[in-house]
Amino acid sequence: MPKKAQAVKMVRVTLVKSTIGYSERHKATARALGLRRLNKTVEYPDTPSLRGMIYKIQHLVRIEE
Repeated sequence: MPKKAQAVKMVRVTLVKSTIGYSERHKATARALGLRRLNKTVEYPDTPSLRGMIYKIQHLVRIEE
């Protein structure tokens, strides 16, 4: 008998501060998350790699779990 599928926890990430004036690594991380302009929101499954990206630019984003 197949196991019951568990609900995947999702995380919403919103860019609330411009990347102008920050390092290229911070800009590249924001772009990799799909955050191209201010107040853009994206939703991803909660994974360790996503958490690492969010941690790197936590001063630029708002996180909703």
